[in-house]
Amino acid sequence: MICPYCEYSGSKVIDSRESKNGLTIRRRRECLSCKKRFTTYEKIQEIPYMVIKKDGRRQSFDDQKLLKGLLKACEKRPIPVSELEAIVEEVGNLLQQKSGKEIEGKEIGKYIMQRLHDLDKVAYVRFASVYREFKDVAEFKQELEKILKEK
Repeated sequence: MICPYCEYSGSKVIDSRESKNGLTIRRRRECLSCKKRFTTYEKIQEIPYMVIKKDGRRQSFDDQKLLKGLLKACEKRPIPVSELEAIVEEVGNLLQQKSGKEIEGKEIGKYIMQRLHDLDKVAYVRFASVYREFKDVAEFKQELEKILKEK
């Protein structure tokens, strides 16, 4: 495994843990050169799930792309990365439970929005503004007013 810090190709495994669903192994590694630690994930390679986008295109599901989007929505918010990784894992579990290998992006978006709504309202609004493609401040304001009415 190549170290992301110094690019040395040798490392040792410090800790291994199986995910809750048993489909992924998380490994904590230490570089044999620079001694820094990093995390890797190992999972069974499967036929990729396809996400049907709003415009009808099909794209393979990318859990890292989803995690990046969540990290962006939760930037400077008090949400641990482990919580976001858990959401991504939950979406993966949803895909596993489906009978087919395709899922609409809307379904994933709704699930994530619900989870973020329960977790952090600011992150929810940030994600919603991109997911729902808010055109102007008025749409943003409407979403904020809905949240304020809930309280």
